[in-house]
Amino acid sequence: MWISWCLWALVAICAGDQFRDEAERIMQETPVIDGHNDLPWQLLTMFNNQLRDEKANLTSLAHTHTNIPKLKAGFVGGQFWSAYTPCDTQNKDAVKRTLEQIDVVHRMCQMYPETFVCVTNSTGIRQAFREGRVASLVGVEGGHSIDSSLGVLRTLYHLGMRYLTLTHSCNTPWADNWLVDTGEDEAESQGLSEFGQSVVKEMNRLGVIIDLAHVSVATMKAALHLSKAPVVFSHSSAYSLCNHRRNVPDDVLQLVNQTGSLVMVNFYNDYVSCQKEATLSQVADHLDHIKKVAGAGAVGFGGDYDGVSRLPLGLEDVSKYPDLVAELLRRQWTEAEVRGALADNLLRVFEAVEQVSDHTQSPEEQPIPLDKLQGSCRTTYGYSEAPSFHHQPRALLASLTTILLGLCLL
Repeated sequence: MWISWCLWALVAICAGDQFRDEAERIMQETPVIDGHNDLPWQLLTMFNNQLRDEKANLTSLAHTHTNIPKLKAGFVGGQFWSAYTPCDTQNKDAVKRTLEQIDVVHRMCQMYPETFVCVTNSTGIRQAFREGRVASLVGVEGGHSIDSSLGVLRTLYHLGMRYLTLTHSCNTPWADNWLVDTGEDEAESQGLSEFGQSVVKEMNRLGVIIDLAHVSVATMKAALHLSKAPVVFSHSSAYSLCNHRRNVPDDVLQLVNQTGSLVMVNFYNDYVSCQKEATLSQVADHLDHIKKVAGAGAVGFGGDYDGVSRLPLGLEDVSKYPDLVAELLRRQWTEAEVRGALADNLLRVFEAVEQVSDHTQSPEEQPIPLDKLQGSCRTTYGYSEAPSFHHQPRALLASLTTILLGLCLL
């Protein structure tokens, strides 16, 4: 009996090694493009963005999910680095903070050129693969980062932003976030306001990927119906397996299928198991479910490393991607399906976004209505309601009348 048990255990171990070896073989040719990593936020909170601090050295960085050796061990070939600033910066210094986080990504590429190369298009990603470097892209996490300005949106594009998450965990004046679906926030835009629709159209024109992680279901549906290009959920999982409102429900997954869009599965335990503990196998369950409902072309990885406090057993840091790929192979995913989840699906979406973009088309120009903006420190230049000598003839006439009457009485 014991001999039989030992033989079965040996067979299982050998099979496990076989799938792991196969995963590494595939990933050497098609490394993973991850949709969301918050290392730049860790560099801010730990070192105030001082990358030359000895402890900030990315070859030996400790107490994070991400460093250069871990990225290499995980066969990471492309990464959307999150330029994130919290919701409490909205109507304050959100734009400044966002610019600083974009700057951090650029400086990572400058300081470690043998590892990172900043790219802004699908061609750049493919070139980075050939060079064995990590294609580094900027994803801005939260529509509050554009401060309800199409001009800021365009400027961030010119600085390298290639996706914008329409909201974080707060409403913007033009889009509703996921907390609306829990009842913690009230719907303000019923998905997307008229200005929110202009943001989506301008992102299509520019070639910025629309990211629907963090948004309400109404916002998901509005953007999926409006966008001319596929969209992504850069770090979200399947609602049917974990009923957390940050996840994507099946009716939306069907729209993902119809639009050729992409869900990059989040590894955060709370979104995987709806509990404090989770496993690699449960993450694979989410990948399986999205593949079943939306198709193999709709699946990707969006680990949310360095942005979450709890990760599944077996996926503790970015070095663990090959183990997840081995699990998919164990579940009889085809090599083509695995390559799709690793990189090909994201590249397809990115290329479609690039094809839809049209910089010869006139940009969206209509500003958001003044009464939709908040913040006591705002100026109102450009709005017709703003105090202006030129725009207040009646007030000017009244003032002149008062002065003339006063002169007459002298």
